[in-house]
Amino acid sequence: MEIAPGTDPFTLFQSWYDEAAEAEINDPDAIALASVDAKGMPSVRMVLLRRWSSDGFLFFTNYESRKADELLTTGKAAFCMHWKSLRRQVRVIGAVSKATTKQSNEYFDSRGRGSQIGAWASAQSKPLASRDVLEAKVKSTEKKFPSDVSRPPHWGGFCLKPVEIEFWHDGEHRLHDRFRFLKQTNGGWSVQRLNP
Repeated sequence: MEIAPGTDPFTLFQSWYDEAAEAEINDPDAIALASVDAKGMPSVRMVLLRRWSSDGFLFFTNYESRKADELLTTGKAAFCMHWKSLRRQVRVIGAVSKATTKQSNEYFDSRGRGSQIGAWASAQSKPLASRDVLEAKVKSTEKKFPSDVSRPPHWGGFCLKPVEIEFWHDGEHRLHDRFRFLKQTNGGWSVQRLNP
């Protein structure tokens, strides 16, 4: 595998994602999202990457969750996307900020009703007395919204604006192909091959 100078990393990402969407059994858009708290303690969890463009990578969550607190405190994040069936992964590092209201509204409106209700019913990351308590909250939320469900003010997106994107492809004898794109001050990207 070779990646030429001048290659756009977002075009390459879209190409790899399209192949993964055909090959992966479940959630080709799953990412392991890493953040750190104010004391530098890291945490990681799986989330779904929902949109991307040259402006950045978008995912959505509860703004009152642990992950959101960490993201808003540091303004930094990283993720790794692994497609086992293709023996590929993509790593992304960058600054993170809240998505626009328009982006959050558009994505929320595209979700199924059950997921919309869940966004209201779940106090994500907070202690929960029992499953029964959660199910009761879901039922009361369904009554509150008999038809359309508005986006909760505590729910929305984050945009990770990358400064580094690495593409990794498994190689025989662990001689992998690795290419790192680095954001340049002129807005372009440099690319370099890395040792496996």
